[in-house]
Amino acid sequence: MAEIDTLDLVVLAAILLGTVAYFTKGKYWGIVKDPYATAFANANDARAGRTRNIVEKMEESGKNCVIFYGSQTGTAEDYASRLAKEGKSRFGLDTMVADLEDYDFDNLDTVPADKIIMFVLATYGEGEPTDNAVDFYEFINADDVTLSEGNDPALGNLNYVAFGLGNNTYEHYNSMVRNVDKALRKLGAHRIGDAGEGDDGAGTMEEDFLAWKDPMWAALASKMGLEEREGVYEPIFGLVAREGLTPDSAEVYLGEPNRMHLEGTAKGPFNSHNPYIAPIGESRELFSTKDRNCIHLEIDVSGSNLTYQTGDHIAVWPTNPGHEVDRFLDIVGLTERRNDVVSVKALEPTAKVPFPTPTTYDAIVRYHLEVCAPVSRQFVSSLAAFAPSDEIKAEMMRLGNDKDYFHDKTAPHFFNIARLLASVGKGAKWTNIPFSAFIEGLNKLQPRYYSISSSSLVQPKKISITAIVESQLIPGRDEPFRGVATNYLFALKQKQNADPKPESFGLSYALSGPRHKYDGIHVPVHVRHSNFKLPSDPGKPIIMIGPGTGVAPFRGFIQERARQALDGVEVGRTMLFFGCRKRTDDFMYESEWAVSQSIQAPSSVAA
Repeated sequence: MAEIDTLDLVVLAAILLGTVAYFTKGKYWGIVKDPYATAFANANDARAGRTRNIVEKMEESGKNCVIFYGSQTGTAEDYASRLAKEGKSRFGLDTMVADLEDYDFDNLDTVPADKIIMFVLATYGEGEPTDNAVDFYEFINADDVTLSEGNDPALGNLNYVAFGLGNNTYEHYNSMVRNVDKALRKLGAHRIGDAGEGDDGAGTMEEDFLAWKDPMWAALASKMGLEEREGVYEPIFGLVAREGLTPDSAEVYLGEPNRMHLEGTAKGPFNSHNPYIAPIGESRELFSTKDRNCIHLEIDVSGSNLTYQTGDHIAVWPTNPGHEVDRFLDIVGLTERRNDVVSVKALEPTAKVPFPTPTTYDAIVRYHLEVCAPVSRQFVSSLAAFAPSDEIKAEMMRLGNDKDYFHDKTAPHFFNIARLLASVGKGAKWTNIPFSAFIEGLNKLQPRYYSISSSSLVQPKKISITAIVESQLIPGRDEPFRGVATNYLFALKQKQNADPKPESFGLSYALSGPRHKYDGIHVPVHVRHSNFKLPSDPGKPIIMIGPGTGVAPFRGFIQERARQALDGVEVGRTMLFFGCRKRTDDFMYESEWAVSQSIQAPSSVAA
């Protein structure tokens, strides 16, 4: 046998080291951290280096009540904030709101028994946790969940409250709160009050929450020995005028989601805190009828590192329509100050400002607050103290305290906050409301999620969206109630096809984006992965049922199977049942179904 000389050993060692390095990269070294993983961060993010130990955080900040939220669209986060404010104002609790992804949970068993933990948990998609709740959910449901030693049962000291947000039209209704509640109780934790469940499918989410929280507070007060007091508004955020800055100042945010977008250096990873400003390659109407129309868009992600799998979701980041921005600024007396530059500061250490500052009132309302959403009864009640007159205050109090009266007066009109204030105030300006109350009381303007209607196998760098443009006539209202995001997309479609109409709602959108950075036809997006997938075995038969735009993901599924069939893959029987109102008006993608059927003989498409 030939001897191995020194050079051979060196070469072999180098190869071995290189192999080890290759297979461990991204696990033990070379880990690229997402700078946007937990916040809309400025470069000088004060939260950098924060502790992930919730017990340590409670001790150093003097908190005795933590409200964790698992939120995808912002509603659960809003409910968590409302519980925190109410707990502080009504019962004197030292509360903090916490994002589940910001903390570790292996020390839950060391939470003192005189503290309270609340969970506000949304269920997403097919019974899945929201993006920010994945790690917590996997930890609390693990068979070998590891907590500190010495407690038997493991969480016998933990007192908690739970509320879930779900939709009864889905199979796994409120599975997040149900499964987490079951896991916590199995570990010996003590739930206070009932585990509440809100139902978005029945349209009762808000009232479900309000009906749950009052008995919960009563049970909590009894358990923890709390005394109720008269609630007063205590701001969480303060606004500071920046006299030396103007909207043209380079450091002023005019709607950009983070510093890289402000500086024009945005790069991936693109995610729920850092969108990609994607060009729209193509847009067209699939149909247009008297009361609705449907649009198809092709989003080009070739200039990014975004990828998707067939069945995933694309999130569109809309802006508020200009005339609703104007309406809001007018009713609160800020029209003349819309371009004033302000910084928003957290007045207590655990609060986080929900958007970058310094910024302007116009940018906050246009890009960051849900000013077009329905108003919550609880928020109406909180604004009564700032009414322009005693008479208006009394009306606001009645609306806030009487569920039936509130529903009768507001639901038929689809009031957003500005329209409600204008109606109740009979045109009077609401200049006494601190702007911080809107930052705290209105949801953040959230991305809207659409099922991707294309196959990643067929078009990996183009993502299709299929959407009905929402517009609903309201009796006694001067214009229809319109969906924010779908009409934003429709406005982009109008611009791209050079077909704006003078009466078009879309013309009021700022389509060019902050500092005209969306010039051309661009839309901010990110991709959200889904568990709604084709079988891994293409030979398995499938049946799909998707009326209207519910057919969107199935278009991607059929594209994929048709391509596989063309490539010689054995594809199982693929059946689609599609429903529409009238074949000649809204039979979407009719010609495509015929082509797909001809490609794959065993397939069938029924309408």
